[in-house]
Amino acid sequence: MNSSTKKILSICIKVTILGLAFWYIYNRLSNNSGISNFRMLLNELDPESVWIVMSSLFLLMFLNWFLEALKWKYLVQKIEVISTWKAVESVFCGLTWAVFTPNRIGEYGGRVFFLSPNKRIKGAVAMTVGSFGQLVLVNVFGSLALSWFLFRFMDLNLLMNFSIFILALAFSGFFLLFFFNIHWINGLLSKIKFLKPYKRFFIIFSKFKVSALLHILMYSLSRILIFSTQYFLIIHLLIPEIAPLDMVLILFIFYFIQSSMPSLDLLDIGLRATTAAYFFSFVTDQEIAVMAAVASIWLINLIIPAILGSVFVLKLNFFGSPRN
Repeated sequence: MNSSTKKILSICIKVTILGLAFWYIYNRLSNNSGISNFRMLLNELDPESVWIVMSSLFLLMFLNWFLEALKWKYLVQKIEVISTWKAVESVFCGLTWAVFTPNRIGEYGGRVFFLSPNKRIKGAVAMTVGSFGQLVLVNVFGSLALSWFLFRFMDLNLLMNFSIFILALAFSGFFLLFFFNIHWINGLLSKIKFLKPYKRFFIIFSKFKVSALLHILMYSLSRILIFSTQYFLIIHLLIPEIAPLDMVLILFIFYFIQSSMPSLDLLDIGLRATTAAYFFSFVTDQEIAVMAAVASIWLINLIIPAILGSVFVLKLNFFGSPRN
C-alpha cells in the first residue's frame, strides 16, 4: 500500500474503534439502573462524606492505572524502551479498545501499537506475563477466601472444610509454581508443530527471571490493594455495618469468580453486580446498595478511563512507529 492508502485506512480504523467504544459506552450508561441507584443513594448521605469518598475513588483510579503503566513499561523494557508517559498513553488507549472486545482482548492491541512494528508481537507476549501475574494473585487470594466463606457460611463438616482448605492451598501453590517457572510455557509451545515458526516470540517467556517476576507480582499486588480500597470506601459509605474483614474476603471471592467468567466490560456489569450481591447477601440485606457500589467502581475504573483513552487512539500509527 502507498502512504496515502495507509493514511486513509488508519483513519478508518481509528474512527471505527472510537465509534464502537462510544456507542457501547452510551448504550450502557443510558440504560444502567445501578448508576441511577448509586446517585439516589448518594443523595441520602452526608455531602461532605460523599465528596471525600468520591474524590478518593478518582485519585485511586489514576494511581491504579499509573501503576499498571509502570508495570507495562517494566514488562517491555527488554523489548523496547518507552517513556513513562508513552506507557500511560498506551494503557489508557488499551482500555478504550477493551470495553467493546470479549475478555478485554482489545487491550493488547491498544497497547502494542504504541511499540515499533517489529516489537509488537513480543510486546503482546510480555503483556501476557503481566496479566498472568495479576491472575495468580486473584486466584490465590480468591481460593483461600472461598475456603473461609464455605467454612463460615455453609453447613459443612470439619473434614470437608479441611479438605477444601487443603485443596485451596494446592490450587494456590500450583499457580505460584507455574508463574515462577513461566519459562515452561516457552518449552511447551515450542513443541507444538504449527507454532514452531513463532518460536522466536515465545522466547520472551524465558527472559523473565525470578527477580523480575517478583517485581511484576509487587505491581499486581499494589493494584489489588488499590481497587480493594476503592471498593472498601464505597461499600463502607453505603453499608457501614459490614465488618471490614468480611468485606475484604468477600471482595477477594468476587474478583476470583469474576476472573473465571468470559466477559465483555460493558455487557457484564449486570453479571458482576449480581455475583457481588449474592456473596454479600450473607453479611447484609442491602442488595441494591451492593449492586450500586459495583456499578460505581465499574464506571470510575473502566468507563471513565476508556473515555480518556479515546484521545490516545488518535495517536496510533498502525503501519509504522507511533508518534512520540
